[in-house]
Amino acid sequence: MLFNSLHFLIFFPLVVILFFFLPFRFRLIFLLAASYYFYMAWKPVYILIIIVSTLGTWASGLWMERFPARRSWALAFSFLVNLGMLFFFKYFNFLNHSLAGLAQALHGSWGIPDFSILLPIAISFHTFQALSYSIDLYRGEIKAEKNLLLFAVFTSFFPQLVAGPIERTKNLLHQFEEKQSFDAKRMASGLKLMAWGMFKKVVIADRFAVAVNSVYNHPADYQGPALMAATIFFAFQIYCDFSGYSDIAVGSAEVMGFRLMTNFKRPYLAQNIVEFWRRWHISLSTWFRDYVYISLGGNRVSRWRHFLNLFITFFISGIWHGANWTFALWGTLHGLFMVLFLATEDLRKKVSDSLRLSQYPRLSGIFSIVLTFAFVSFAWIFFRANTVHDAFYIVRNLFKGFDTVFSLIGQGNIMAALNALRAGGFGIGKSGMAIVLSALFILYAVQYFQESGEGIRIRLEKLGPVVRWFLYYALVFSMLGLGVFGSNKFIYFQF
Repeated sequence: MLFNSLHFLIFFPLVVILFFFLPFRFRLIFLLAASYYFYMAWKPVYILIIIVSTLGTWASGLWMERFPARRSWALAFSFLVNLGMLFFFKYFNFLNHSLAGLAQALHGSWGIPDFSILLPIAISFHTFQALSYSIDLYRGEIKAEKNLLLFAVFTSFFPQLVAGPIERTKNLLHQFEEKQSFDAKRMASGLKLMAWGMFKKVVIADRFAVAVNSVYNHPADYQGPALMAATIFFAFQIYCDFSGYSDIAVGSAEVMGFRLMTNFKRPYLAQNIVEFWRRWHISLSTWFRDYVYISLGGNRVSRWRHFLNLFITFFISGIWHGANWTFALWGTLHGLFMVLFLATEDLRKKVSDSLRLSQYPRLSGIFSIVLTFAFVSFAWIFFRANTVHDAFYIVRNLFKGFDTVFSLIGQGNIMAALNALRAGGFGIGKSGMAIVLSALFILYAVQYFQESGEGIRIRLEKLGPVVRWFLYYALVFSMLGLGVFGSNKFIYFQF
């Protein structure tokens, strides 16, 4: 079920009403049924994957606690169940196709056919949440959950089931044991966050998607100006799409009294690549930090081994995102960016001191933000491109075709130069461009207040009721009047 659908608009209020109406002893059963229905609205048979993952992970947890001397076997069983399903559905055809291509390049043959299967939505998210439970239990950080119903709700809670946040056991599981009471103020706060997330999705992300899809689905038809514009558009599309989903997920959970972790903290205001990954998809980046990077040795090893650990972690992160070499290259690029940033720390400090950049902190900060955004956007080319060939075509042609624009500017024909750069040539149009630029202005205005340390919802509460409700209605009507509707899927559903 999509958050941006009429189905959810009916489903969610009914769930909230029934949740608070039912006696506490029936709420877990109801939440599990609602969560399973939420997932089955897409393809009913694939609920079996969540059930198998839940039963396998729960059983392995009891195994670890009852037979601590054999907890390694129990952990291996949990990995086999969860990663086995993940590999079969997500990576088998990818690996099989890659091996077939290698055999053909070596003038050999490969007789294993691909499986004609549909990838279950968000299989990577709920399997990683299940694995975090098993690993934490193996490390002795938590106790095994004996209540199967409670554990099943934890692994399938519908707000964050499809695209996260990937919750940890210590944060979420115990909340289902607590009695949630109706709280009008908390509900209003959650609904505001849901509305903000929906605004980012339908007004910004889905409108940018029109231009991005036009260019990235046929990149050979375009040159530098359009390729660069589409790449920048995609940077905002994926951020508003994914952070919009996270806002709706966190907000819908808050309406019912549950606290989910913050998944984004204004990543495009980061001043370096390390800071970017502390702000972007926090639940996944911390998952890889805790369960992959630290397991490899983290930074408690030699300098070059530390760099290798970072590189391996980001490469695996890239593969996690999708069974395509484009994602592997995307992860590889971010691994290289991280290594280069850390390896050049002394050099960058010397350059900064020689240029006396510390005397111009605001200007230096803006430059760092723009530079970081440029690196991140460049890597997004490989994330969004349909094939490796398309990605390298875009990279090779990213700066071609600007000679015409510069020539027009040199002739003083500014309007013609703007027309050459404008997005109307690939579907978004002048009015659409005006809409998304205005929406981006609002986005950055909100993030400015958030970055100052005080949340936008707290600031809204300080305004008079007339101004506050005017802004609420303006947000809702802007979505209805300017949003792109049609049940467009969230980008991270494919992962």
